[in-house]
Amino acid sequence: MSISQLDKVYNPINIEDKWYQYWMDNNYFHSKPDPDKEPYTITIPPPNVTGILTMGHVLNNTIQDILIRKARMEGKEACWIPGTDHASIATETKVVKMLEDKGIKKESLSRDEFLKYSWEWKEKYGGIIIQQLKKLGCSCDWDRERFTMDDNYNNAVLEAFIILYNKGLIYKGFRLVNWCPVSQSAISDEEVIHEEVNGNLWHFRYPIKDSDEELIVATTRPETMLGDTAVAVHPKDKRFKHLIGKTVILPLTDRKIPVIGDEFVDMEFGTGCIKVTPAHDPNDFDIGKRHDLEFINIMNEDASLNSNVPEKYRNLSRESAREKILHDLKSISLLEKTEEHIHKVGFSERGNVPIEYYMSSQWFLKMSELSKPASQAVNDGLIKFHPKHWVKTYNHWMENINDWCISRQLWWGHRIPVWYHNDDNDKIHVSIDGPPDPENWTQDEDVLDTWASSWLWPFAVHKWPENNQDLSYYYPTASLVTGPDIIFFWVARMIMSGFEFMGDLPFKDVYFTSILRDKTGKKFSKSLGNSPDPFTLFDEYGTDAVRFGIMLMAPQGLDVLFSSKGLEVGRNFINKLWNASRFVLMNIEDDISDELLENNLKLPELWILNRLQIAIERVNKHLDSFNFNEAAKVIYEFTWSDYCDWYIEIAKTSFNKNNESYTNTVKIISKYVLRNIIILLHPYAPFVTEEIWSKIKKQGDSDLIITSWPSVDKKWINKSSEHEMKILKNLITSVRTIRSQMNVPPNKLCNMVVQCNTKQKSILNSYSLIIESLAKIDNIEMTEDAKKPSQSATAIVDNMEIFIPLHGIIDFDLEKDRLQKRINELKMHLVNVKKKLENKDFLNRAPENIILHEKEKKDNMILELDKITKNLEMIQ
Repeated sequence: MSISQLDKVYNPINIEDKWYQYWMDNNYFHSKPDPDKEPYTITIPPPNVTGILTMGHVLNNTIQDILIRKARMEGKEACWIPGTDHASIATETKVVKMLEDKGIKKESLSRDEFLKYSWEWKEKYGGIIIQQLKKLGCSCDWDRERFTMDDNYNNAVLEAFIILYNKGLIYKGFRLVNWCPVSQSAISDEEVIHEEVNGNLWHFRYPIKDSDEELIVATTRPETMLGDTAVAVHPKDKRFKHLIGKTVILPLTDRKIPVIGDEFVDMEFGTGCIKVTPAHDPNDFDIGKRHDLEFINIMNEDASLNSNVPEKYRNLSRESAREKILHDLKSISLLEKTEEHIHKVGFSERGNVPIEYYMSSQWFLKMSELSKPASQAVNDGLIKFHPKHWVKTYNHWMENINDWCISRQLWWGHRIPVWYHNDDNDKIHVSIDGPPDPENWTQDEDVLDTWASSWLWPFAVHKWPENNQDLSYYYPTASLVTGPDIIFFWVARMIMSGFEFMGDLPFKDVYFTSILRDKTGKKFSKSLGNSPDPFTLFDEYGTDAVRFGIMLMAPQGLDVLFSSKGLEVGRNFINKLWNASRFVLMNIEDDISDELLENNLKLPELWILNRLQIAIERVNKHLDSFNFNEAAKVIYEFTWSDYCDWYIEIAKTSFNKNNESYTNTVKIISKYVLRNIIILLHPYAPFVTEEIWSKIKKQGDSDLIITSWPSVDKKWINKSSEHEMKILKNLITSVRTIRSQMNVPPNKLCNMVVQCNTKQKSILNSYSLIIESLAKIDNIEMTEDAKKPSQSATAIVDNMEIFIPLHGIIDFDLEKDRLQKRINELKMHLVNVKKKLENKDFLNRAPENIILHEKEKKDNMILELDKITKNLEMIQ
């Protein structure tokens, strides 16, 4: 009687939702503190509540799921805490757009009215990505799902602010910030997208007071010249050294500004003179501080020009002001020249307009002291980065760290817990609940930067500052998986907050994912439209195939060149495993023993068990060092080549034979190895493996998701089997190659003559049945002095000479004609390709990828010509 069978064709639709619901129903994802078990915690990088699943999320969360599933199978108390980020500016932008579509302007609403709409939007549309993560197979503890504006989390964010404020680390200052004119808020560097723009470089002439001399400055932003408060030259520049200390008459204004010497100026770039606008440029801001210059803000919050400019430019948009200023400078002959100029401009990610560098009153957090333990932890190896080269990037930022602007001019977010007294604005109150006489106070209108809440994520998810069992058990976390683009905004700050508030590191390992690129090398982006929809891929290939395929494509430390071929590899592998499993299940009876009897094992069994131990060792080694694609390759190669292509094919020769004892051994080994493959693959491809496991597991076995993770069993390490099996495999492969090259029909059996010694003859005799079956051989003749038969093909394996007589097997005249025809074709094609590659005009004008393609074509044709020429010689 046969045990439960698999469907003939693998259909992921039939099993994915079924098994995910099964795991949920059995509470397999939920974790509870257990003092007898080692905790293994991951906190998910919380996606924006506005977000939808991208291929970046697929890569990142598949890696996390691999780690958590393996830890769970290793018997650790695995806890993967999910959640979403409130994403202040992203969500507010969405809500504003929704309101505008309804004919409602944000300005017409009170703060409470706007927040009511925001929460309604969040409840309706937010969290879609959470459902999508479930479709991906993420085994998160959904009972612990967090949102960064939940009551408990909100309390943690405000408590952290108060602690830092009371320590003197938070202060209010008037500083230069990234400013979005659309949202009219400060924004983080991460929310600024730098794009190349085809613009102009305008050269202005600035007259020196009481002199005929002039200084020529160049700028990409003429409108900012109204805020200039100096012209700077290099103090060692002989051309201008004599002008340092002189005064320039600023065109179009009645202001006079100094000429200063500053080493920031590059004598070799442009004219060697730069206009200094301290209130609207970061570098100029620093120069202004060094030289105690005036800081003149010429912009309103919407980037129109304010009352600090001459009246005729006031309230003009920055674009209109630019045109008018250029016109006016030209009319007084102070516009020297205009050049086309390609340069990078920072755009607000949400506002989709160029940002302004803008002087604004903001809340800042001092970073120099906070950064010291965070730097030391990484450099001392307490926190390990994978790959290591990101330590250098981390250190560069930490060594040049600036105070953090933590306030935002938005309504959606954590409102700053600061109140100003209505009668004395300098009198402030800082607390979560506010002052006892609220009617006399007004709360700060600003909210905190989104990162000022997510930097607490590893411990705030456990209801910090409340001291509880979860916090003491699950913190610090084990691993963080994230993108290198937020190494400063999030990773570094989490390390700082961990030491500041918990007195300990937040995680032990940080794995930085690869950047996904299309086949042309372009980074996946919404604007380019080159990022595929994951759900389309799930439908086409199956979720397991997408997970496994993308992991094969993602080497540690290198970008991922994404292609559908990689997913096809994943799908083909899943199908191969399914078919092999189905074959094994069809040939195993219910009552077959699972005991491995050592005295009944022959070479193929000893070899596959040894190969299994090697695979287990390598998979564990690669996973422990975060080399996920290398571990995937080991599983792939062992399953496809060693198990399916060799052992199962060899096993087929033993099934249904007279030797029942050995046949049963082969069946037991087939099942035993398959079970281990299924376990190793489960973290990568959870759905298909759980389905196969449900059919192949022994009575009393647990479900696969909590089955014990394999370790090397030294009993089955057998190095001698490697050598003998290698001979067998090479011999069969050589015969198969001859058959293919000589165009032998698949249904025709050949004879084989082998020149070999006594020991080799003994090995071949022992496995003649396998050779005959896999190499399609009718008869094997073995002698020490075998001579090459006429019209035979030859191969050499381990000093044995193999002859395959072809007389009567192939039509020699037909085969000679076929080979000669192909030789002629290749020679003709090679002449044409060589001519093309010697053509200088082609080499100068053709794209690089076309030239490479032609070179590859030439190399491949040369290889094929060599093989076919040898084959022709063989049958002459």
